[in-house]
Amino acid sequence: MPLLNSLFSWWMKKRMHQIEFFTKYPNEVQEEWFEELIQRARYTEWGIKHKYSQINNLSDFKESVPVQSYEDLKPFVERMMKGEQEVLWPGETKWFAKSSGTTSDKSKFIPVSKEALEECHYKGGKDMLSIYCSAHENTQIFTGKTLMMGGSSKTINPSIGSYHGDLSSIIIKNLPFWAEIRRTPDRVTALLENFELKLSKMASQTINENVTSISGVPSWTLILMNKILNNCNKSSLFDIWPNLEVFFHGGVAFSPYRPQFDEILDKKRMHYMETYNASEGFFGIEDPNHPSELTLMLDYGIYYEFVPSDDWNDSHPRTLSLDEVELHTNYAILISTNSGLWRYKIGDTVQFTSKYPFRIKVSGRTKHFMNAFGEEVIIDNAEIALKYACSMTNSIISEYTAAPVHLTNKDAGRHQWAIEFERPPNNLVEFQFLLDEKLKEVNSDYEAKRKGNMALDVPIIESLPNGTFYRWMKERKKLGGQNKVPRLANDRKYIEEVLRLVAEPSNLE
Repeated sequence: MPLLNSLFSWWMKKRMHQIEFFTKYPNEVQEEWFEELIQRARYTEWGIKHKYSQINNLSDFKESVPVQSYEDLKPFVERMMKGEQEVLWPGETKWFAKSSGTTSDKSKFIPVSKEALEECHYKGGKDMLSIYCSAHENTQIFTGKTLMMGGSSKTINPSIGSYHGDLSSIIIKNLPFWAEIRRTPDRVTALLENFELKLSKMASQTINENVTSISGVPSWTLILMNKILNNCNKSSLFDIWPNLEVFFHGGVAFSPYRPQFDEILDKKRMHYMETYNASEGFFGIEDPNHPSELTLMLDYGIYYEFVPSDDWNDSHPRTLSLDEVELHTNYAILISTNSGLWRYKIGDTVQFTSKYPFRIKVSGRTKHFMNAFGEEVIIDNAEIALKYACSMTNSIISEYTAAPVHLTNKDAGRHQWAIEFERPPNNLVEFQFLLDEKLKEVNSDYEAKRKGNMALDVPIIESLPNGTFYRWMKERKKLGGQNKVPRLANDRKYIEEVLRLVAEPSNLE
């Protein structure tokens, strides 16, 4: 096993030379991928429609191809899911990553081509290990296994072997041999749809393995870790996996969960590495020399454009190339990918913390949202659910804001809604139930996180005195004009300010 660890480490470190190349020549690498993507797709239906054969430069591309939302691409994706070929990308696409809902759909389905799986998602996983091994010369990570929790998937068309599911399930189902042999639990368990059963089986299967690394979303991982500790009557994961080295995490912000991980892991021995990956692609990996800053991975079959904040809501926004961005400025990301997403708005905003090499941090979303547990509740979800709850309880809302209550080692997380009613419901518990049920209906990710009350418990509803939000906006010097009460936040800054205002006697007069 030590020999195998040495071989794996050597193999991973070889990739560092290629990573160093694109950090030294970022614009050239991006230009090469732009030309490659255009050439590959020129004979697809999309490429013919947008005259890819006549595109010679970025200016031609911007003029020929409008910025795309999921709603714009949805008709093409639906045809691909039925087995049509040469639509957005050459050949047949058999895998579709199920992601959080849009303004009109409970879920959206992102095409994942064979090229994207190999040139982007798997490459990102290998690079994550390469960067880690390079930063930790004496790592023994390959002497044991990686614990991975996968999602579930469902067959779309059995005759062509196509299916949709969480991106993690697509990755696990198609893992190369070298990765599969060092992963735990077994594939069947990792892909179970019943989350409670999955947790139980994962806990029993993995406690006797030599787990050296963990990969996953912090909220789900924390739940599993605590279940294992409870089952073994232990207080530290090192009592179960003494060779555990690193937690590779992504999906949601890690900082709210770090104190809980520090309680069950020796922070002097444990390493953490953040990744920025999504159904649409693998975008960034934390630079060990610059904690909390992500190296933008530029040779994964993705061409990037960046939209300045002033242009986010324009139908034909101004976009910048990599060499045109400025530091510490919010940009929305547009991607063109080897899965056939063309000038696609992923909804994330980033700030560049460094140029040459290019490093970023995720700064938020182009719209207000809550995503502390991977639930991705957007404004539209909230408005639909609140409207439904009000109609069923004959109540009226004047103002509201909402934020997450982060989970701990003892309690599940939840959402807290601070609502000022013009006409309150007779039964606030009924309102809470209706709001929760409608959110499950319109948002599949919220529904998944609410199963079993394990990651996300029932929401808390705070009914505030009349005039609360007015006083709060006045205190913030935000009265009038275009100022609006922020509806959803991914941190507790706003809601804590509002609740503090209510709690102070001088403000309740």
